[in-house]
Amino acid sequence: MAPTVLTPVKPGVPDRTDDLGPGGGSNGGYRFGGDGSHGGYGSHGWLVPARAYRTGMWMALAAIVMLFAAFTSALVVRKGISNDWVRTELPHILWLNTAVLLASSLTFELARRALDEGDRFSVERGARWLYLTLALGIGFIAGQLVAWRELAARGVYLSTNPSSSFFYLLTAAHGVHLLGGIVALAYAAFVARKIVAQPRKRIVVDLTALYWHFMDGLWVYLLILLTVRL
Repeated sequence: MAPTVLTPVKPGVPDRTDDLGPGGGSNGGYRFGGDGSHGGYGSHGWLVPARAYRTGMWMALAAIVMLFAAFTSALVVRKGISNDWVRTELPHILWLNTAVLLASSLTFELARRALDEGDRFSVERGARWLYLTLALGIGFIAGQLVAWRELAARGVYLSTNPSSSFFYLLTAAHGVHLLGGIVALAYAAFVARKIVAQPRKRIVVDLTALYWHFMDGLWVYLLILLTVRL
């Protein structure tokens, strides 16, 4: 695959970056920099193709997959050689948490459809859907804390047995990654209203959506893993 080339915007060329949508219009570029320090091109900076941002996101997601694959392998091996494995009964609130997280993916897609319409009224509606998605994400994290407290009330802690250790490890690792998504989602909701005037900002919403849906799918996988193995 040929390396991505960053194309400088030459002085005197009209700045048409704002006319580029998430697909990049004619060249799929998004403005990067613009402080006058990039190759002497004044305030124009560089054009970064949208695919460069998406490639970076896919690389980050691949790293997360590798991390959780390692956790899965460790769980399977530990259970196979363990004589002290005691099954951990999962808190029932996990099923409600799952429904909340799946609902957040639905509201995110409703937000993206509204933003696709492009007019100010639709963008405003899309921003409201994004804020609802943000609230659902925070609700999921709160529900996970409730699940941990329920286990603690039963006397099941991180060091109680190998099964509980993996439960806390997997849910905490997922929660930390989802918190990163919540921060990105808050920023996406903030910039959503600017998409009419600055279409290039749509890439923020698209990349956040990719990450968010991935986190949803990862949670479903973990829930199945915890149900079967723990």
